[in-house]
Amino acid sequence: MPKKLTARRLSQAALIAPCGMNCSLCYAFLRSRNRCPGCRGDNRGKCKTRVACKIKTCEARRGSFCAADCASFPCERLSRLDKRYRTKYGMSMIDNLGRIQTDGLRGFIAS
Repeated sequence: MPKKLTARRLSQAALIAPCGMNCSLCYAFLRSRNRCPGCRGDNRGKCKTRVACKIKTCEARRGSFCAADCASFPCERLSRLDKRYRTKYGMSMIDNLGRIQTDGLRGFIAS
């Protein structure tokens, strides 16, 4: 695999939030001013709500993503967020997390 593709895939992987959101689709990431670096990015300059995100900082999560050994997956908080993002972004974080579990992160990014 060429280095450029590897670097590109690594940067894409860093944009998949613990909740399954692809940060590259988020309005806060796409805006030109005060751009959010993504959930896994540096917290400097992020608004407080993104730094203290209850899903991102969840202690029940055992892996890099929700659904990894979590007895309450999908939790109420993730389910509410998923419903809102289905409407706002046309994507399901819960579906994304399922695909990450089945196909792995590389497979998810490749699809």
